[in-house]
Amino acid sequence: MLSKRITLGQAVIIALVTLFSLSCLFPFVMVISGSISSESDIVQHGYSIIPRSLNFDSYRILLLGSNRIVNAYVVSATVTVVGTGLSLLVTSMGAYAMARRSFRYRNVLSIYAIITILFNGGLVPWYIICVRYLELKNTMWAMILPPLANAFNMFLIRNFMLSMPDDLHESAKIDGAGELRIYARLIVPLAKPVLATIGLFISLSYWNDWFLGLMFIDKQELQPLQLLLRTLISNVEFLKTSNNAMDIQRIASQLPSQSIKMALTVVTIGPIVFLYPFLQRYFVKGLMVGAVKG
Repeated sequence: MLSKRITLGQAVIIALVTLFSLSCLFPFVMVISGSISSESDIVQHGYSIIPRSLNFDSYRILLLGSNRIVNAYVVSATVTVVGTGLSLLVTSMGAYAMARRSFRYRNVLSIYAIITILFNGGLVPWYIICVRYLELKNTMWAMILPPLANAFNMFLIRNFMLSMPDDLHESAKIDGAGELRIYARLIVPLAKPVLATIGLFISLSYWNDWFLGLMFIDKQELQPLQLLLRTLISNVEFLKTSNNAMDIQRIASQLPSQSIKMALTVVTIGPIVFLYPFLQRYFVKGLMVGAVKG
C-alpha cells in the first residue's frame, strides 16, 4: 500500500496549525506551573513554564477550606447542569417557533427578541423584580432563571433550523404528528450540532458566573464556586494590605497570593476542560451552520 505523500504546502499548514495549537496550550501550562511555584520565585523571576522549585502551599491553603469548596462545587455543578438543560429547552423552543414559516407571529417574536439584545431595563428594576416579585433571594433559582433565555443563542439555533427543508415538517404533519412531537422527535435530533455548541456556551456562562451569587446569595451554603474563590482572593489581598497589626501583616505577607490565583484557576477550569472533548465534534459544524443567515 502506497503512503500518501505530503506536499510542501500541506507541511507548512501542518506546521502552522501545530504552532498555533502549542501557543493555545502555553497559557494553560503557565497556569499549572505558577500554581506549584513558590511566591518568592514568582515575585523575583516571574512565571515560567517549568517551576524553579516545587511548592504546594496554594493547594494546602485551598484544602483548609475543602468543605466549603466541595459544597461550592456542588452548587456550581447543580446550577450549571439544571441551568444548561432548562436554557437549552427554552431557547430551542423559542427558536423553533421563530423558524416555523407557518407561524403567524414569528416576525413579532423575532423583533421582540432583537429588542432585548439592544435594550435592557436597567440593574435596579431587574433586581427589584427578582427579589420582591419573583422572591429569588437566597435561592438557587436566583442563579438559574435570570440568564435562562438568551436572544443571541436563540437566533443561532433559529438559523440552523431554517436550513432544514420544509418537507420535513410537511411529511410529519401528514403522518399526524403535532408541533410538540415534531419538535421533540424530529427537530431536536437533527439540531444536535448547534444544541451541543450553544450548550457549551451556556455551560461556560453558568459555571463562570459570580455576579448573580454576589447579588442574590447571602447564605454561605449557597455560594457558587466562582464567588467563593473571588471572596478568598479578596481576603488574601485585604490581609496583605492591612495596616492594623504588624503580626497580621507579617503573616499575610507570606501568603502565596499569586500562586493561589493560579491554583484557583486550575481548580475551576477542570470540569470545562473535561467537558469540551465530548462536544468538540459538534462544535465547528454547529457554529458554522447556525451562523448562516436565514
